[in-house]
Amino acid sequence: MTAERLAMADPVDAAKLVLGSMLIVGDVRIRIVEVEAYGGERNGPWPDPASHSYRGKTPRNEVMFGPAGCLYVYRSYGVHYCMNISYGPVGIAGGVLLRAGEVLAGSSTVRARRPLAARPADWARGPGNLGSATGVTLEENGVALFADDSPVRCEIGAASNWDCGPRVGVGVAADRPWRFWIPESEAVSTYRRSPRARVVEW
Repeated sequence: MTAERLAMADPVDAAKLVLGSMLIVGDVRIRIVEVEAYGGERNGPWPDPASHSYRGKTPRNEVMFGPAGCLYVYRSYGVHYCMNISYGPVGIAGGVLLRAGEVLAGSSTVRARRPLAARPADWARGPGNLGSATGVTLEENGVALFADDSPVRCEIGAASNWDCGPRVGVGVAADRPWRFWIPESEAVSTYRRSPRARVVEW
């Protein structure tokens, strides 16, 4: 996968490109087994009211409007760091949320970061836990994932098979089937529909 392919992708294509790829942070290597696609502004090509970018560009979400293949990091509930990969042309917002992964290298590092996890499959299960497993913070927001000298890198490895369904925990556009996962992976998170969710035409 290259940034050029992500730059030409729509939300669904971008999610499929990212699923199965390898995220590398120091000695930690994590295979991405679950993602969610998020679109952009209300007047853009893929309006998405559940996206951080729906109401326009802000200092927080500006990475989503920049070059494809960059890491968009945000803090969730003041505690967890969640990671997205930007896609689409410059100026058109889009992001693929990294929801879960399998730790393939750096087990001792991840175990130290996730000491309360019951089993290895839980180390990077869920977007906040994945952020904790990698050690990524807001310091890495905006880094180019395909640059050789990047502190966070991504390697090609799109999944050969996948399932899809509604997104987790969003109150609007909750039934949009933009969550993709590798069905045989034990690291895939449990689907939970938000109690705030309502059916919205899209």
